Order: sequence, then C-alpha cells, then structure tokens
Amino acid sequence: MDTINLAIPKGRMAEGVLRLMEDAGFKVLANGRNYRPACADPRFQLKLLKPQDIVRMVELGRHDLAFAGHDWVVELGAEVDDILDTGLDKVRLVAAAPRTGLSTLRSRRIVVASEYERITRTWLDREGFDYLFVRSHGATEVFPPEDADMIVDNTATGRTLVENDLEIVDTLLTSSTRLIANPRLGKRAEVDELLLLLNSVLDARKRVMLEMNVAASNLDAVLGILPCMRMPTVMPLAGEGGFAVKSAVPAKEVRRLIPLLKAAGATDILEFSFSKVVS
Repeated sequence: MDTINLAIPKGRMAEGVLRLMEDAGFKVLANGRNYRPACADPRFQLKLLKPQDIVRMVELGRHDLAFAGHDWVVELGAEVDDILDTGLDKVRLVAAAPRTGLSTLRSRRIVVASEYERITRTWLDREGFDYLFVRSHGATEVFPPEDADMIVDNTATGRTLVENDLEIVDTLLTSSTRLIANPRLGKRAEVDELLLLLNSVLDARKRVMLEMNVAASNLDAVLGILPCMRMPTVMPLAGEGGFAVKSAVPAKEVRRLIPLLKAAGATDILEFSFSKVVS
C-alpha cells in the first residue's frame, strides 16, 4: 500500500492542526523528540517541518500534502494546490511603522524589515517607496525605530504592534492554515477521505444542536424561527403532548435564537455540541 506523505508545521500552528487531525480521526502519536510522529491511520506518513520549509517540499514533490500558512505559499510563489482552508491561525500580513514617523516615510529612503521579502518588495514597489530591504528572522516588531523605519509582519490581533508603539500602514494579505497538495499527486481515495473528515469537523465547530419540546399550537411559530441544515427533525411526544424538535444551528446565532424560541412557545430547550457534520 502506497502511503501519503503528510507534513505538519512545527511551532504555533501545530496545536490547531494536531487537534483538527485528532478530532477527524487521524490522531498524531508523539514519538519523543522525533520529527516523524506516527498517525493513527497508517496510510499517512507524517513529518514535522518548519512552516517556511513545508511549502517548498510539497512543491518539489518530497511531500504529497501539508498543512501550511497561505502567507508562505504566496511568499514563495509556490506551485501547489490549495485544497482546504481550515480557517485556523487567521492572521493579517501588515506593514507597520512608528506612529511618529508615518508622515515622513515617503519623503526619504527608508529601511524595511521583514521575513517576507517577495510580498514586501512587491507592495513597496507598487506604492512607490524608496527603500532598503532587510531580512528579519523572527521578532520583527522590535526593529523600529532604531533598526528599521517600517516592518512587514503577520498579526492576529494587532496587540503586539500596539505594545511596540507601531501603527498599521496597510494590510498586504490575509492568511490562514491551508491543506496544500503537490499538483502531481492526482486523485487518491485517502485524500478524499481526509478532506471529508476534516471538513466534517470544521463544519461541526460552527454549529450546535438545539433540542426542545413544542406544543402543537406553537409548532409553526417555532419552525418559522429555527434555522437548520435542511429540515428540522420533528417527532411526536408520548401521550399527544406535542412535539420534540431538534436542529443543527449556527453557533453564533444561539444567543439570539434561544430567547426567540422561548417566546414562540418552545420549552425544555437543550444545547449540545457534536464532533462531526457530514452533509
């Protein structure tokens, strides 16, 4: 049986990826400090790599699949197939500078520090800056003001930039963790199964199950409020006591829905989480 070579990023991205894999049924089994952990599904052979290295290895065909940041796919201009956006580790790649220096950035030659040379140069050239590029190797936010006039770095909340007295000049790119594939991999049943189960977990994380009892006289009003994937499940209660109704609803709407359902006549409302949704 041919195995699928799957690379997993080290560092901050790993936690979300490993949890997603486990929830989908592909638990990653640690092997001490070994960079080659085992997968609960033996069809997949795993290796841990730095996020910056993963993309190129997939492009070269050394790995079939990998979880990688979209920012590094763009930075490297890699020819890979983006087959799933997990939505994990959402960040913005931004240009930032000290607040006091913003007004003079275009009037002189500036030093710009970043790990992302390709993306940074493309943006600076398009915006018409006169600049000297300096490659950073982590902790880019500490460069200004002594060592750089501007930086290009990724940020999730912007808090670190604020703490270093930096102001966002522009957003160059939005990024998240993607599952990428070598274009020459072709169609494989193992990959289709992996995608199905990963998507089922990601969809389940966006929903909760609401169950409630509803009197017959209130059923239409409750169903008129209740969102669902296709149709709610409606089952008669024992003794002609009305109906039991359940539906998978968007989690972000629950706070608004429960008071509306209660007002429409629903009682005994229960909320449950679940692990997978397969449409």
